[in-house]
Amino acid sequence: MKPRLSSFAARIALAVSSFALCHAAFSADPVKIGVPVGLSGANSVVAPSVVQAAQLAVDEINAKGGILGRPVALEVADDGSGAAGAQKAFDSLIFDKKVNALISMETSAARNGGLPIVTRGKVPFIYTSFYEGRSCNRYMYVDAWVPDQQVAPIVDYFSKEYKAKTFFLIGSDYAFGRGMLDFTKSYIEKHGGKVVGNEYLPMDGSDWTPIISKLQVAKPDAVITSTAGGAPNVTLTKQLRAAGVKIPYGNLAVDEGTAQSMGADADGIFISGSYVTNIDTPANHQFLASMQKRFGKDLKTPNDLSVPEYEAVYLYKAAVEKAGSFDTAKVIPALAQVSFDGPRGKIQMSKERHTPLTMYLAQVQADGSLKVIQSVQNVDPGEQCPNLK
Repeated sequence: MKPRLSSFAARIALAVSSFALCHAAFSADPVKIGVPVGLSGANSVVAPSVVQAAQLAVDEINAKGGILGRPVALEVADDGSGAAGAQKAFDSLIFDKKVNALISMETSAARNGGLPIVTRGKVPFIYTSFYEGRSCNRYMYVDAWVPDQQVAPIVDYFSKEYKAKTFFLIGSDYAFGRGMLDFTKSYIEKHGGKVVGNEYLPMDGSDWTPIISKLQVAKPDAVITSTAGGAPNVTLTKQLRAAGVKIPYGNLAVDEGTAQSMGADADGIFISGSYVTNIDTPANHQFLASMQKRFGKDLKTPNDLSVPEYEAVYLYKAAVEKAGSFDTAKVIPALAQVSFDGPRGKIQMSKERHTPLTMYLAQVQADGSLKVIQSVQNVDPGEQCPNLK
């Protein structure tokens, strides 16, 4: 279900008004952080939670004096969850709004559409979405997981616990869907399994019936999916359940908030990610309490797409303070040197502009909560951008 943009826009306006009052306490012009995100399209289910996470980080930073004495302001733009919308959003944020940095969760199509504009505008860009890996740009850092960190827990668990030998893969037909499942297929085959189906639907497609029919004919031991997140996750899962598919189901693209929005359809799905709300640490407890206090009944479930957004705002702050400047040429190298202890633990984008992460294998329960099955600390992202210094 898409968010009510008019209501959401009203909340953004309120945040801007609050910022204006706060700005009176500062003598300098604001630091502008651009957040291009899919308020419409495939990512519309999860985008509001991402904006909320960014808002909380900005509120907290401004309450403590801003960045180098300057207040921080958010500039949110709808990228439509795709390349064409991203090009417009990036162009507006960089050249019209003149943001100091971009920090965003986006589809891979949107990211790829926006990167040439980032290069032209020469602004720091922290990409906060899990993705298919190996997207490299001199101005971009990533604080979310890649398949090298995420795929193995699900495949290994299915092979060990369910004796799965044959797998059926389903994805959205774009960079993320294909990239994730190409890696998954390679991993399965390398470890003695067999892929008996590998099917895709366009990113905006919603009728999975022909693909599910092929799955039923193939009779695999397990199914693993990788869609454009949000809406495609909901439609695919609903149709799998309606078709009576009961084999182990691993989803490489669902976040905790979207899983909750699926209701009973999500029961039993296995996910692998770097954040779950029941991480039992003081930092996560404080984060969740602050989110609840800030947004109350409007709070969207914090998840593996929104939490990296929150942490990335702090990473940008740390890099600017280390550099002693907002100058891109100084901030870019500093981004690899700083870290932030947040809800997911210590985050440092020092591994070829990516970050080692604690990864959790979890299963969605009937009430939408996650039961953590296992966790592995400091999982290396592998070789991502070896030629970028």
